Amino acid sequence: MSYFFIWGVVKPAIEIVILWIVFYNILIFFEGTRALQVLKGITYLFFAFVISKLIGFETLNWLLTKFFAISILAIMIIFQQELRQGLARLGQKHLFSIGLQESEIDELIDEIASSTYKLSRQKIGCLIAMERDTKLKTYIESGVVLDAKISSELLQSIFSSKSPLHDGGVITRGTRIVAASCLFPLSDNPNFSKIIGTRHRAALGITEQTDTIVIMVSEETGEISVAADGRFIPIVNRERLFNIIKEFLFNEKEDKKKK
Repeated sequence: MSYFFIWGVVKPAIEIVILWIVFYNILIFFEGTRALQVLKGITYLFFAFVISKLIGFETLNWLLTKFFAISILAIMIIFQQELRQGLARLGQKHLFSIGLQESEIDELIDEIASSTYKLSRQKIGCLIAMERDTKLKTYIESGVVLDAKISSELLQSIFSSKSPLHDGGVITRGTRIVAASCLFPLSDNPNFSKIIGTRHRAALGITEQTDTIVIMVSEETGEISVAADGRFIPIVNRERLFNIIKEFLFNEKEDKKKK
């Protein structure tokens, strides 16, 4: 009797752990791809399906049932590239990264701000995408992998017109420059697409699809901008640039600590 009682208590706990591991690995599988956003959307629709079934909304329940019947095939067709990349990562270890200290954040922002203002004075265009929670593996693979420590001198040399890597954008992760000459998706936001250039559209495009922040210098005007969450943040001086970047990076570090 006691054996069945203990098993009755332990069994649900084991099932919960197994489901948690499976769900966690599904999220890791889709990490860094647009398919993750689709997965979230399908999750919301699933909850809507359950609620409609409980309440008895027959028409809504019928529509959601038909949607789920074709959704798997549709996802495989639309996101075949992301699925291939996710399968390539399957089985790799996922390590929880340790956040940067405030002093390290200040140092890397100083290097980026220094290079940005020097490029601005020379009217040399640049795009620097700083990776946050959303992994940018898809975009890293479109460029040239560097894996070098961030420095003002290196960033200036990359975006120099004589450099073979000056086209495209740089992607940073922590204190490292991961890749250069990367291709970013162009924004199709109708409010901006007709009035801004390609570099601006690229800066907006990657921030519309990820939580990346992008520091940009316009080649035409030398103006400095920061793009985040699909919008531009005005930069009036170096202190403003420093504070904006630090707000994004340091707040992210604090959020990870709480989690």
